[in-house]
Parts: sequence; structure tokens; C-alpha cells
Amino acid sequence: MTTENIQLVRVYDVPEPALENSFLVDRLWPRGISKVRLTGVPWLKSIAPSEALRRWVHEDPNRWEEFRGRYLAELEQTDGWKPLVELLQQGAVVTLLFANKDTVHNQAVVLRDFLQQKLSVPV
Repeated sequence: MTTENIQLVRVYDVPEPALENSFLVDRLWPRGISKVRLTGVPWLKSIAPSEALRRWVHEDPNRWEEFRGRYLAELEQTDGWKPLVELLQQGAVVTLLFANKDTVHNQAVVLRDFLQQKLSVPV
């Protein structure tokens, strides 16, 4: 699998209707986005960073590297990401939707890297 199999798209930029195999990966529902606009898009709150971790990194963006490590540890404690790996193993393109303005430092980037790592080892 390559990075082309996992797309990262800001939820505010998503076309309507959303692409097949799109998933909202934020802990909070994105401000200003109606639920109707994301009809059919699963909201994977269970694999988003915990509320405490989300607040912690929001307080100081310089905590990015430590956030990555903590979030990866949280992901290892759940199996909510396994259906995404299964889709990717079938050759599907998966789109991770996020609200953060920072397209380089956000949970979707970490989740993408995590999924790619899981694709290289048996789940």
C-alpha cells in the first residue's frame, strides 16, 4: 500500500456527497458542518485522540512529537481502526476527514501513519 490509498481531507473541503470510504476521525463534531452534509460518513470517535489528549496538545502545539507517541499508544489500545485496515487490504482508497486547520500536525496524519504501519505487519 502507498500513501495514495489513504487520503487526508479537511472536512470543510470535502465534496458533496463525500467520497466512498470516507470517515470522520475527530473527537468533536466539526463546527459549522451539518450532519446532513456528511450523511453516510461514519464518525469514528472511538479512534480519535482521547478528550484529555486532545486538550493537552491544543494547549501547546509544541507538544506535537509527544502527542504522536501518546496517540499511537491510545490507538494500540483499541481495535476500532481494524475495519480501515481491512478496506485498505482489499485495495480500497480510504479518506480520513478532519477539521484541524493545520494539515501537517493533526490526528489524521498520525492515524494514516499508524494504518500504513499496520498494513506492513499482520493484524
